[in-house]
Formats: sequence, structure tokens, C-alpha cells
Amino acid sequence: MPLRSINLPGIGTKYELETEKQDTIAVFFLKSGNIQMYTLQHGCQTPSVAELSPPEARRLGSILTGAIMEADRESVEFAFSALSDLRITIHTYLVGKTIAGKSLEDLRIRAKTGVTIIAVSRGDKNIINPAADFELHEGDTLVAIGESDQLRRFERDIMVT
Repeated sequence: MPLRSINLPGIGTKYELETEKQDTIAVFFLKSGNIQMYTLQHGCQTPSVAELSPPEARRLGSILTGAIMEADRESVEFAFSALSDLRITIHTYLVGKTIAGKSLEDLRIRAKTGVTIIAVSRGDKNIINPAADFELHEGDTLVAIGESDQLRRFERDIMVT
């Protein structure tokens, strides 16, 4: 599977890979910032092309390497190709009055929901792996990790307490 790289003045850079089946995959990083991907099956005369934005290309790269990530405004979900049944979600939550003044130990978050608080952001300070006796303040941002159903339980049982 040789990989060839060619600089194309005024266009960008072309990377070309030939597979074991003698199919050709060419990826062009264009000066515009977009990426074009061409595939040519062995024995065919006409290639297929897809043009991707940089985020789409990164997403495809993640899929191809097995580090699948889905993101929205407040959370990121990871899936791993080697562990097809493992999906981990990281989500942020704003601490309100109902849980302010309580420690992580008081809330028993992990015992009740399976969720782990991996960081707390307070003003311009970030606390990574806060201790069990860490007291939450209104306005803190929690960074929680768990499976989707665990995070739903956390939202239902802890955040609305």
C-alpha cells in the first residue's frame, strides 16, 4: 500500500494510496481549505468524488481510525471500533441553587447514577478530578462522564433535586 504525496502548485497537496485490491484512493487538500476525496475501483475508468469541509474530513478520519466522536453544544460522545459496544459521553452541566453548597460526596453521584465528575470549572479556574469533599457553588460548570443512560439518570435524580 504505497502512499504518494504530490504538491500541486495553486491547487494544494494530493495524497494517493493504492489498496491491496489495486483500488486507488486520492485525497486533495485544497488551498480553499476543503478536501476532495476520489476513489477509483480497479478496472474502472471513472472515479467517484466527494468534497468535504474540514470538519467533515476530520469526522471521516475519526471514523476510519476507530475514534468515532459525536458532538453537540454541551456534550461529546465517543465510540471505539475495537470495543463496538462501548459508548462514552462527556457532558457539561451548570450548577444551580438546588445542589449548590453540597459536596460531591453528599450528592453520592457515582453511587446513585454511575456518573463521574471529572472536572469543575469555577470562574477562571478549572479543578480536574475534584475530591469527594469538593463543595459545589452556584454557577460552577460540571464536566461529567458516563454512558448516556447514566447521564440521563444524573440529570433526573441529581440536577433536579
